[in-house]
Amino acid sequence: MRKYELITVLGPTACGKTTFAAALANCLDTEIISADSRQVYRRMDIGTGKDLGDYTVDGKKIPYHLIDICEPGTKYSVFQYQHDFFNVFRRLRDRGKIPVLCGGSGMYIEAVLRGYKLPDVPPNPGLRKSLSGKSLRELEEILASSKPLHNKTDVDSAQRAIRAIEIEEYRKKAVPGENGFDPVNSLVVGIDIDRELRRERISRRLHSRLAEGMVDEVRALLDSGIRPDDLIYYGLEYRYLTLYVTGKLAYDEMVGMLEIAIHQFAKRQMTWFRGMERRGFTIHWLDASIPADEKIRKTMELIKQQPIQDS
Repeated sequence: MRKYELITVLGPTACGKTTFAAALANCLDTEIISADSRQVYRRMDIGTGKDLGDYTVDGKKIPYHLIDICEPGTKYSVFQYQHDFFNVFRRLRDRGKIPVLCGGSGMYIEAVLRGYKLPDVPPNPGLRKSLSGKSLRELEEILASSKPLHNKTDVDSAQRAIRAIEIEEYRKKAVPGENGFDPVNSLVVGIDIDRELRRERISRRLHSRLAEGMVDEVRALLDSGIRPDDLIYYGLEYRYLTLYVTGKLAYDEMVGMLEIAIHQFAKRQMTWFRGMERRGFTIHWLDASIPADEKIRKTMELIKQQPIQDS
């Protein structure tokens, strides 16, 4: 039986996975690798929910990786994430650490655990032009026939949907590359949160972040020269707040639409994770409402059943 090389903590937004992952990393004297497709961007802090204070446990700062690694306005891909993940993963393993992978971007997690071979997809101007007039719903219908491995959880704007179609079209024609990685043997722990509690937390957190200055964060990004379309590309908070700041939505309208969109996003995340189980992953679900110490105890018991592999 292969020993674990990695501990993965996943779950939908607002389930408390980062706080738990940091506490677990503290117990294991290790570091965290983020699996969040938006937290890679600098100066996009409130809207992406970085909550960097969560990485301090009992006064000790838990080192984290793959947060704040690129500039807003750029397009960071799962192809890039794979390479960045394995660079960090190998360094930590060489130091004798068993990293904790933590996040809610299901495709990022699945791609690294499976070691999928992914192409570095170039832009396709002709395809983009042909799709430019279509609605998000029409684009989603085109995507519906794509392969299972696509991050539909993050397709919440036309720009992201067009990029997703671009990737799928490239894959149909491309010869698989030789840049695949070895699969990683990971214990996978999921934080399972009751639907109504999740909805309550999402709503409360949204209003808290608005009070913290999320609108000003978006204004500052736009004032720094980032184009509105580039912020809208990131979806969710950045889509709706940009539409508000640029006068396309009223404030109350923006808040209501964004709240609905985040609830839908969390539902899509859970759909992805259930799909991972159908694709052969074993996810050990822990109730979000149980005390942190109990979550740690249950996870340590799982680790003991199949011990961690030393580097």
